[in-house]
Amino acid sequence: MKVTLEKEKENVVKLDITIPAKDAADAYNKAVHKISQYVNIDGFRKGKAPRAVVERHVGTERIKQEAIENLMPKAINQAVVDNNLDLIAQPYITSYNFNIGEDLTVTAKAELRPDVTLGQYKGLTIEVKDSPIEEDAMQKSIDNLLNQDSEQVTVIDRPTKETDIAVIDFEGTANGEKIQGGDAKNYPLDLGHSNFIPGFAEQIVGKNLNDEFDIKVTFPEDYHDEKLKGQPATFKIKINEIKERKVPELDDEFAQKVGPFKTVDELKADIQKYLESQRERTNKMNSENEVFKTVVDAAKVDIPQSMIDREANSLREEYKQRLAAQGINWDALVKSQGEDQLLKNLNEDALIRIKNSLVIDKIAKEENIKLEQKDLEKKFAQLSAAYGLKPQDLIKQLGQNAQVLASISQQALNDKVRDFLMENNKVEIK
Repeated sequence: MKVTLEKEKENVVKLDITIPAKDAADAYNKAVHKISQYVNIDGFRKGKAPRAVVERHVGTERIKQEAIENLMPKAINQAVVDNNLDLIAQPYITSYNFNIGEDLTVTAKAELRPDVTLGQYKGLTIEVKDSPIEEDAMQKSIDNLLNQDSEQVTVIDRPTKETDIAVIDFEGTANGEKIQGGDAKNYPLDLGHSNFIPGFAEQIVGKNLNDEFDIKVTFPEDYHDEKLKGQPATFKIKINEIKERKVPELDDEFAQKVGPFKTVDELKADIQKYLESQRERTNKMNSENEVFKTVVDAAKVDIPQSMIDREANSLREEYKQRLAAQGINWDALVKSQGEDQLLKNLNEDALIRIKNSLVIDKIAKEENIKLEQKDLEKKFAQLSAAYGLKPQDLIKQLGQNAQVLASISQQALNDKVRDFLMENNKVEIK
């Protein structure tokens, strides 16, 4: 077998592969036997039909393609080893010349990993903006604790306030038609923290128990349902119950109830400690991101459009799955945001993801950073904690999928390179 290589545009190489006539004929005969085992040919048991009969039944071109598919892995592997190729995608055949009794010639093309020229990635001093604790963070934390421990008390002698919870029946119509999913019975609506259509909850404030009335709203222009986008709607409302929150007093008794504290001061000290740790985590995350961004921005790499297209398609499928999980239709989103804008965003995200990955791999190669068993174990431990599973159970579920395992391995390598960058660069929090 002989393989010659010719570099073409960007990062594409052409492989001219010559396979001796005997090897090609052997592969052809094996393909005939394999195909005969799963096709039905009248008068013959599977796997027993003569070659000429199989050729007439399925055609010689199909057999040749089967033979070439069986021969290519070895040929490609030889090309990779002999020429020290770093492939980024599976090679594809562009042409072949296959005549029994003659050498088989196959032309294939393959994409190589683009060359990355790193800028300075060690010895940097990078300033990162501090993430200070907000002035009202303590009060917000205390209010959250108090609200979590609050009780809902039914009110019958006054109209609704914006801090109440109104239990309502509602039914909506738009353009003379009932809104699909736009109705409910005894729905508890938090009037102060509603995620309904703007203006919906506000029009319920000031109403009394058992009141029945209509409210008019307009759906947002970016609403996910194309038929309702920007459309006026009317909702029939009936108030079945009004509830107000009774918030407990902030005293030592409350502090003892919510945790291992004896006094309010001890509770506040614990909250302050949490806020400080949260600030440190945020600063650490921002520092890692800023160091990595600086290193990536300094690197130079020409990324071919074919790579961007593949990554954008992959991102689009991921995006579709996330939207479907949220009950959002992809086609409706395309109509609302415009296909050109969505494709532009996907291409930009794909470009960033590809460059990040290429730079990480280049630094790992330059610094001889390699994955070890403990690195994968650490990553699986992190993922198992996030999914609420035992590490061994997660490994059973994900470890059998080669693609998923490769993705987890890449994530582990990313973490290791980021740790290296943090150890070899200085960050000043300003």
